[in-house]
Amino acid sequence: MRIGLIAIDGCFGSAIASIIDIVRVADGARGDVDPRIDPIELAILGPKRRVTTTASMTLSVDHPLSESGEFDVVVVPALGTLTAAATHDALQSRDARSVIASLGRLDDATTRIAAACTGVFAVAETGRMHHRRATTSWFLGPEFRKRYPTVALDLDTMVVVDGNLVTAGAAFAHIDLALSLVRSISPDLAQHVAKLLIIDERPSQAAFVAYEHLRHEDPIVVEFERFVRARLDEPFNVAFVAQSLGTSRRTLERRVRAALNLTPLGFVQRLRTERARHLSATTDLTSAEIALRVGYANAETLRSLLRRERRRS
Repeated sequence: MRIGLIAIDGCFGSAIASIIDIVRVADGARGDVDPRIDPIELAILGPKRRVTTTASMTLSVDHPLSESGEFDVVVVPALGTLTAAATHDALQSRDARSVIASLGRLDDATTRIAAACTGVFAVAETGRMHHRRATTSWFLGPEFRKRYPTVALDLDTMVVVDGNLVTAGAAFAHIDLALSLVRSISPDLAQHVAKLLIIDERPSQAAFVAYEHLRHEDPIVVEFERFVRARLDEPFNVAFVAQSLGTSRRTLERRVRAALNLTPLGFVQRLRTERARHLSATTDLTSAEIALRVGYANAETLRSLLRRERRRS
């Protein structure tokens, strides 16, 4: 497999380094796992001869972007931004526009595209993700949905594979992305690399999502979140909450799903389990007392929800 890793000035140094290390360890270890595994080649692609990452790491570019189509997989790492505004600006830069244009010229039949974090935005800019599943940094989910409403965004999943597109979550999900590429070559090799580098499996972003940090511009959803957070120990009735906020149930359900990709009840359940985990880690309360604090009269109901979340993650 030939992997082309795109690098531009300001991209995340840790993203680049983790992908390089995992792929090179995999290539070095393939003979120990199965001598029949073909060599794994990794090269740096870019719009200029040298690029500098956020960690001041300088990389020599092996191939221009015009040669991207010669690789089996082209990987787009994080742009090095943490906010919606900064990501928007980064996408308008000359280097990013060159990357987007080169991605747009790739042949779906011969080249896979893999991206993580804000790099997924660059791929979405090409239009290749229409009606496809993808993931990205959980805290930029609302901005992603606003910019690319036809993409089926799954913020719970760490790595999403949809045909020839592979996407991963926030910055350190580059590790999961790289392992996913190795797994597509050999599951045994990926498992071996994970053991060598002591990489724990993290198939979900759900455990890392702090919903109060999900920035969106919908005032109804903001008020809904404030309302339910202040009353997590009370029974939840979506019609009552909608009336209390001066809106209709249908409007509330539509706006919450558009902003958070969850139903109102699903969102409340996430908030309750989030608080339950916090109380369990920071207090001496019993499971029954914690259940009451988060709106469940029966502790087993809470335990069932927590087990379900663990299975998903």
